[in-house]
Amino acid sequence: MNTSTSVRLSPAVREGDVDRSAPSVGAETFGGCCGNEERLKWTSSEPPPSVRPSVATTRAPRCCPLLTMWSACVVLALASAALGSAQSESHRPRHDSNLEIYKRLFETKRKDQLNALKNLVELNDINQQYKIIDIMLKGLFKVLEDSRQILVAANMQPDDPFPMDDKIKEAYSHVVENTAFFGDVALRFPRIVHHYYDRNADWGGLLRWGLNFCNQTGVFTGGAHQHVLTLMSQELGITEKSPDFTNPYRTERDDVLHTAEAFQKILREEEKRRRKEEKRKEIRKGPRISRSRTEL
Repeated sequence: MNTSTSVRLSPAVREGDVDRSAPSVGAETFGGCCGNEERLKWTSSEPPPSVRPSVATTRAPRCCPLLTMWSACVVLALASAALGSAQSESHRPRHDSNLEIYKRLFETKRKDQLNALKNLVELNDINQQYKIIDIMLKGLFKVLEDSRQILVAANMQPDDPFPMDDKIKEAYSHVVENTAFFGDVALRFPRIVHHYYDRNADWGGLLRWGLNFCNQTGVFTGGAHQHVLTLMSQELGITEKSPDFTNPYRTERDDVLHTAEAFQKILREEEKRRRKEEKRKEIRKGPRISRSRTEL
């Protein structure tokens, strides 16, 4: 016996007698049971309408599959939304080969920076160190500011894939490398750096931006140079110092050499030198006596 169940219109609603006010099939399907049971006539071995179960009992087998399908669709939609949200949290692919290449180049650059800084530390002349760091920091923050403008104009986010455009790539590397190098200088010459940094609000804001950028690039993550950013942030008061904070690059000689009295004396001498230099420049720019024609 064929036990399949089919649905056909009863004689009361054949073609030409359709009640236009009745809900459509689409509305009935997605809205659940809509009360159209009396318009349906079942053709199989089920009992006639007079002895059929009540409407309430017929709704369950019709609605449950539809509700189950609807629930499954909702679950799939929510899962898709969650997946999309997770993917949007990070712009960078799981493996950025270009970033990995740059990280190797960054290691080479850091070795060059540390070698240059070693020569400055071994100079053993705080007056010369002061002059060199003076010029170096001004140039460093100028490059950092110019690079920030380029990255902001390009809408380059630190967690974006490593840039391929040469101009953006250069600005990206300047921010990462100069921020790290400033950390090296600040930890090895804290008094000199504090003398500049604490008096320059623009440098403070620029350095905070650079630190935030570096910490999100992934260049320092898990590397040997992350501690430089952390220690530098604590040394300059950008972040709160941990209870066990110590500057590993400070030596006993530094503490003796950089006493308040000795350091202030050097600053006064440097100011005198600058004023003399400015006066000499003014004299050179002043009016000059022209030679007479007979002398010519």
